[in-house]
Amino acid sequence: MVHEARTDRASIGEPAAPQRAAGQRSARLPRDERRAQLLAAAQEVFVANGYHGAAMDEIAETAHVSKPVLYQHFPSKRELYLALLDSHLTSLTELMLGALSSTTDNDERVQAVMRAYYRFIASDDQAHRLVFESDLINDPDVSSRLETFNKTFADAVARVIAEDTKLPPMEAQLLGRGLAGMAQVSARYWLETDGNLDLDVASDLIYRLAWRGISRFPKET
Repeated sequence: MVHEARTDRASIGEPAAPQRAAGQRSARLPRDERRAQLLAAAQEVFVANGYHGAAMDEIAETAHVSKPVLYQHFPSKRELYLALLDSHLTSLTELMLGALSSTTDNDERVQAVMRAYYRFIASDDQAHRLVFESDLINDPDVSSRLETFNKTFADAVARVIAEDTKLPPMEAQLLGRGLAGMAQVSARYWLETDGNLDLDVASDLIYRLAWRGISRFPKET
């Protein structure tokens, strides 16, 4: 009777129920999609365990792929981490520079930068933790990437400060570094409040503190 039931199901063209073996790997994806999938899985594992505690086995398992597939895209855990870091720093740099160029009013620029930085953290706190709280932060390749980001961000802010205050370049760059650091440190603390302080309220508080300080520098007369 069981054989007859199966024959009848096939004869009327009814599709058989899909069979998935336990632990079956994910279907073949285009290279870009697979890479994005692997990066997302790696981020989850890196944030949960730290770089040194993360294992390629666990990353492959989290991504539902075999280790050979993972190694086809990323030959080592280090290359995987650096690819993630580059992706997030590129996104954050574009976000910060976009905020700076969103208006010609320097008061509004400072506000836009602070708000953009806080929103980056709010949208993906894992990305922020991976970039700024990694146990690999003293690695030369990692620290050089972070310095490139910090310099790009601070130099862009410094140009705005120099234009508005007429301060010499070195002094403006120091203030730019200070403003960038203010955004990073305050936003990291805000992240620890678990939403007890509204994002716009928090970013506006830091913007007002920063702008009141910067705006007091005299322009040339």
